[in-house]
Amino acid sequence: MVKIDKKTLQDLEFPAVLEQVAEYCITVPGKERIAALTPFEDLADVIPQLQAVKEFTASLGSDAPIPNHGFDPIFKELKLLGIENSTLEISSFRRILQIVETIQVLLKFFKKYQEFYIQLNHFSEAIFYHPEIATQIHAVFDKYGEVKDEASPQLGIIRRRLNSVKGQINSSFTKALTKYASSDYLDEIRETVVENRRVLAVKAMHRRKVKGTVLGTSKTGRIVYMEPQETFEFTTELSNLVYEESEEVKRILKELTEFVRPFKELLTEYQEYLIATDATYSKAKYAVSINAVLPIITKERRLHLIDAFHPLLYISNTKRKEKTYSQSISLVHEDRIIVISGPNAGGKSITLKTVGLLQMLLQSGMLIPVDPQSELCFFDRILTDIGDNQSIENHLSTYSYRLKKMNQFLKKCNNKTLFLIDEFGTGSDPELGGALAESFLEVFYEREAFGIITTHYANLKLLASELPNASNANMLFDSGTLEPLYKLYLGEAGSSFTFEVAQKNGIPYSLINKAKKKVARGKIRFDKSIADLQKERAKLRRTSETLESSADKAKKEEQQLKEINIKLQDKLENYQELYDSNQKLLSIGKKFDTLSDRYHNNKKKKSLLDELFKMVLVENSKRKKIAPKQKQKVKAKERITEQEVEKKVKVIRERKQKEKAELKKAPPPKPKVTLKIGDRVRMLDGKAIGTIDTIEKKKAIVNYGMFTTNVSLEALEKV
Repeated sequence: MVKIDKKTLQDLEFPAVLEQVAEYCITVPGKERIAALTPFEDLADVIPQLQAVKEFTASLGSDAPIPNHGFDPIFKELKLLGIENSTLEISSFRRILQIVETIQVLLKFFKKYQEFYIQLNHFSEAIFYHPEIATQIHAVFDKYGEVKDEASPQLGIIRRRLNSVKGQINSSFTKALTKYASSDYLDEIRETVVENRRVLAVKAMHRRKVKGTVLGTSKTGRIVYMEPQETFEFTTELSNLVYEESEEVKRILKELTEFVRPFKELLTEYQEYLIATDATYSKAKYAVSINAVLPIITKERRLHLIDAFHPLLYISNTKRKEKTYSQSISLVHEDRIIVISGPNAGGKSITLKTVGLLQMLLQSGMLIPVDPQSELCFFDRILTDIGDNQSIENHLSTYSYRLKKMNQFLKKCNNKTLFLIDEFGTGSDPELGGALAESFLEVFYEREAFGIITTHYANLKLLASELPNASNANMLFDSGTLEPLYKLYLGEAGSSFTFEVAQKNGIPYSLINKAKKKVARGKIRFDKSIADLQKERAKLRRTSETLESSADKAKKEEQQLKEINIKLQDKLENYQELYDSNQKLLSIGKKFDTLSDRYHNNKKKKSLLDELFKMVLVENSKRKKIAPKQKQKVKAKERITEQEVEKKVKVIRERKQKEKAELKKAPPPKPKVTLKIGDRVRMLDGKAIGTIDTIEKKKAIVNYGMFTTNVSLEALEKV
């Protein structure tokens, strides 16, 4: 049985979470159910609830969401049904019908989709739907919630007579109105309604000239309101019929109430089912808002949280668009107590509350914001001592209250307990209080309880390192800036950075140095050693992160290279197949060309046909039998390869054509050299070499030995 007191719930801010969950309820009883929620007493009770919330969460974003479960509560109606000879009102039957029809829709839905909503369908199967309730209510009321004329034969007769009398009243009143209006006995408004009756607005001076009953006068006395004599008889009959109708409706409602009365317990079950459904719905909506999941529930004594968030902090930071840091922490039998140390404002208390609150929420049937691979067990007791608990009313100091609390822990603590203590041992002399806290911790350890404590006391850190099934942990800080990193590091105690934080906040160094001299040298060395270890670990962590990043990058590049290699290998194989296929076609083409040439020479048609037939038989013998679908795949693959090759070949062809076009272009002109007499020259488009004998203007006489010629200087080049 789970034993959790109210103070523990407040310490872990459980009521604050319930307020947020209740906002998602769509009914008032649902909100009240959530507000009164407490952890379940047995693991067997909580698991179905968790499964139901998980299924509801999945439905919220599906194509077939769970139908609306809203309803108006019928607590008053159920109470009246328990009183003999009581009668329900028309509005009460409307509410009962709404609940019955909502139940029918939900049960039908879960039955239809029972493969998807296993647990929700299991809950619904426990509810028996009785169709007669809705049938009887529908027989009495129409779709607008009014009593039908057919509710009883007598009511039908009364209402038909009522309509007839109303028609006669209107007819006779209209005649009287026309008659007296023509005589100018009526005021400008002519008529009005008094006491739910149509009356004539008669001028006071003509009151005696109009036959009828006076029902009132105007404030000024100028107008007298009269019911004409012609309608009086019908009005009296109408009043009697209205009374008869009212009595008949009361009789029908009484009869229907007596029919529904035996179903009081069933209606109570219906309402309870819808309240539970609303509570489950609100839990599911809240789970979606905080990205909550159902972790692994284990019967072994183990608590393993991965990337856990504090729900209240997560929602608050999300609204402010700030980052929320997750925590990972593990408690097992071999390492069942964790002592968290380190400077204030590093997240020790939040980590403590996160563990307790998530455990509490899970045991209350709610999903929690953790990694799906997280594991949690079920604790019979959850004990907490968090925050300043000074009590003026009870004349208790903080330390007195804590001692009282520790006494309760000693009485209740066992191997099925989870205890969470913030700032363990504070409120008294550090040495004496620390020694007492150490003794308490040893007792909790001997009783094999699971727990997390936060402390600044060195003796508790030392004890955690000495006990085989306990360990130290600290909240990481940047050793350079002393800014918190909000990450829990297991396996090592943390320094409080007392003097470092003081120096950062502007406390004079001389004062800090003076304080250091007042503290035992061993204490400073111990704290400094822890601080140095944290700094070294921070360096190692950064180096490790760099190496991990490089290793991940190398793995990714290696994977990419492997993928590229596989693709290249596939392409090579495809190209080779295409090449072989084309070579085969070329070979066939050559054979066909040989036969064609032979026929051209000898004109032997029969020989040609024989050779062609033989060639076809040979080629077909080489073909493998392939199924049509497989053949289509092969053909499609070949087409893709051909298209790829064609694209690549097209690029190569275009490049080759461009290169040829550039080669065909005239070579760039050589630099002009001034020619003079005696230079050896040749014509630009010739090969014969001669010597310039004379130059006149822009022409030269070139001597080729056997002959001379007159050539333009622009047509010559120096050799």
